Amino acid sequence: MMLLSPAAERNQDDILSVLADILEEQSHKELFGLELGSGTGQHVVHFAQELTYVTWLPSDIQEESRASIRAYIGATKVKRVLEPVHLDASEPWDKWAGLPRSSCDVIVAINLFHVCSFKTAEGVFQGAGEILRKNGFLMTYGPYAMNGIIIPECNEELDRSLRERNPEWGLPDIDVLRQIAFTNGLRMERMIDMPESNKCLVFRKF
Repeated sequence: MMLLSPAAERNQDDILSVLADILEEQSHKELFGLELGSGTGQHVVHFAQELTYVTWLPSDIQEESRASIRAYIGATKVKRVLEPVHLDASEPWDKWAGLPRSSCDVIVAINLFHVCSFKTAEGVFQGAGEILRKNGFLMTYGPYAMNGIIIPECNEELDRSLRERNPEWGLPDIDVLRQIAFTNGLRMERMIDMPESNKCLVFRKF
């Protein structure tokens, strides 16, 4: 069954343009991308239709989401999206669906960090540090805190409501993420302001 996320519908073109921009200099090559927490499958199918040089592996811990991804692949007949896999980013990278070291050119995590534990966020960077090729990218998208400050008010409210639902959730601080990334061999190269008070963070494996 195809699930529909209105937010994914709204933000997919903006995120696509950032992706296209960071991958442009490699667009003459065949690239391999992993999406963490693919959710409905709308993003990965949209990216694959536009960036025809990337083969994508979608992943999610929820079976319902994986079923939705399969439904989108079937409905769009998109060629470059593989069968979705179960992947829990809080687990060590060698449990990441059998992906070998240095096998990915790009890893994407959209709206994941504010609805996962700190252990999962750390796991994303540890895994990316292992499975990205040198100069590969990790791109994350979502709402963030900066230097401990959350703006605007709508993001403050979001943070509060998330923490009420699950004390391990909430808007992560960009500075903290940057430090975890660096520890795992990734350097934050770009921070791009996006609509609806979100940001894209682009990390490169060095």
